[in-house]
Amino acid sequence: MIALPAKRDWLFSARTFAAAMLALYIALALGLPRPSWAMGTVYIVSHPLIGATRSKAVYRVFGTLLGAAAAVCVVPPLANQPVLLSLVVALWSGALLYLSMLDHTPRHYLLRLPAYTMPLIALSAVYAPENVFDIAVARSEEIVLGIVCASVAAALVLPTRVSAVLSPRVDGWLKDAAAWATDTLGSDPQPPSTGRNRLAADLLAFDQLLTHLSYDATSRNAERTAGELRARMSMLPPLLSSLSDLLAELRKTPQGPSPELIQLMESVSAWLAYPADNPWFLSQARALRRQLDAPPPPDGGWPSLLESTVRMRLKSLVNLWQDCLTLRALISRGLPLWNWKPAYRRWEVGVKARHYDYGLLGFAAGTAALGIFLGSLAWIALGWQDGANAVILGTIACCLFGSMDEPAPMLRTLFIVNTVCTMLAGLLLFAVLPAVHEFEMLALCLAPPFLLGGALMNQARFGPVAMLLVVFTANLIGLQQSYNADFQSFLNSNLAGAAGILFALVWTLTTRPFGAELTLRRLIRSNWRDLAHNAAGRHGGDYARLTALMLDRLSLLAPRLAADGADPSAGFRELRVGFSALDLQRDEHRLAGAAHQAVDAALQGVSEHFRACADADRYLDAPDALLGRLDAAIALTLADPAPAAREARNALVEMRVSLFPDAEGCQPASTVPGAQP
Repeated sequence: MIALPAKRDWLFSARTFAAAMLALYIALALGLPRPSWAMGTVYIVSHPLIGATRSKAVYRVFGTLLGAAAAVCVVPPLANQPVLLSLVVALWSGALLYLSMLDHTPRHYLLRLPAYTMPLIALSAVYAPENVFDIAVARSEEIVLGIVCASVAAALVLPTRVSAVLSPRVDGWLKDAAAWATDTLGSDPQPPSTGRNRLAADLLAFDQLLTHLSYDATSRNAERTAGELRARMSMLPPLLSSLSDLLAELRKTPQGPSPELIQLMESVSAWLAYPADNPWFLSQARALRRQLDAPPPPDGGWPSLLESTVRMRLKSLVNLWQDCLTLRALISRGLPLWNWKPAYRRWEVGVKARHYDYGLLGFAAGTAALGIFLGSLAWIALGWQDGANAVILGTIACCLFGSMDEPAPMLRTLFIVNTVCTMLAGLLLFAVLPAVHEFEMLALCLAPPFLLGGALMNQARFGPVAMLLVVFTANLIGLQQSYNADFQSFLNSNLAGAAGILFALVWTLTTRPFGAELTLRRLIRSNWRDLAHNAAGRHGGDYARLTALMLDRLSLLAPRLAADGADPSAGFRELRVGFSALDLQRDEHRLAGAAHQAVDAALQGVSEHFRACADADRYLDAPDALLGRLDAAIALTLADPAPAAREARNALVEMRVSLFPDAEGCQPASTVPGAQP
């Protein structure tokens, strides 16, 4: 069922339309050559959140100026060498597109905008290179005017702060995480739901929200607090996945969980429902930690080993949950982090690291640049004066969607939207606007389609299409100070634009036919290679960066695995193996000689396994030899009562459960050389 826009959507649309009309009026009053550009820019920049509008506005202004300056520099010396000019334009767009894909913050606008602003201005001035400076100034004025009007309207008319929507988003996420934990710890564990798999993917949307906090004038305290909260939220899905598998393995043993552990799980499950302002929240957390620190009966059997590891993970859950709710309370109250002390200190989780597939990004940018160059050569060969519009729109299409795993569907949508907008603009331009003589009547005629499009921009299902509809319609109308529409010029220009988008679509289907499948395969293979690399210990002890990198890769993997129909739990499994490997590398140097060697042998076996998976380009069952190494290492750490040995043993148990979910329980005594079973 299609949901109608809510009241807030209509209010946002009315505000945006008012800003667009203000930008259009000022542009007409100043005599700018393309006032509709100012109007369209308002819709490009506007966002329901004032921080998001400001963040887009700042970098779009400088990006536009950079692209305009580049056009002014390259057109005069290359005006008589169209092939060389086309090559420079293509290289410029491809290089900046590539660099923009390396930044996931609003700063990428500083590079993405010049990627198509320079060719937009440069190619428009090919037949009159002496006017390139005037065109660049006019385009910059129009775009900056639209950005300023959108920002002023967002600040003055019903401003919505990023911090105001941050807490509800966090609450919804934590509610799903708590439901997962409650299902896992209950006596009747529930099967996995789609909500669990969505937790890691939803962190990407949360990241986008956090990038706008620094532009929210009231969110200086919330920015750092939200960063700490996001880091701890990212640790919860793999931790809950680990608990689910460990408890499933423990429940398969003849005796199952001990009564003490069952009571502890019930207590933790009940505590998860406490709000942070409950007077018993912190005292109960301390009590739970004390109970979880008490070791299970040291019988050395497999159930005891599992129970010890479950206790360790439950303690981590208590610490992470305490931090999450405490930080959530600080954000809602606008308080700083000065007096906050984290409960979870096992890993440094505030470090940021991103996964980049440089080869695939370079291929995407390179094919886009080659497509722009070939399109320019076709325009030169045909001698079609309006063909500049084809290259311009083709370049914009490549830059807008070139970073997507599968850009072809959006390019098809863009072609359809362009066709619809051409018909709508033609209807307005030749049937409605000739009878309009006052600005008030012009605004009234434009209101119905633009108010509806603005209201749909906030809906996830229709947002991108609605944005394209209003922006394209605004630019295709081409409003000026006086009505001078010419049907033949309108038709030629729009046919050229459609041809450019169609060429971009065909070129993309030709050069990138593999879609999202290749991205997913390369992402999984990168995961395996990093696991092999990390297990081998070739990282220099940079545990914090490796932790952040593994978590970032999980947030990229989860939605793609779900969309591909695969089981996203595989991503959690490999992340748990990676964490266990880092645990072992941190602890093994504090172990005695034999245990140290056994742990190192197990890590080398893990490294060899995932290197074999990467070489085969598919997941392979872990070899029995690795199972033997893990069991031997577990047995040797049992003889050492030191805390490092206990932590290493827990990591080994978790790694064994992750890699060998169907193996029989470990018999530690029988795995030590010379020991009797």
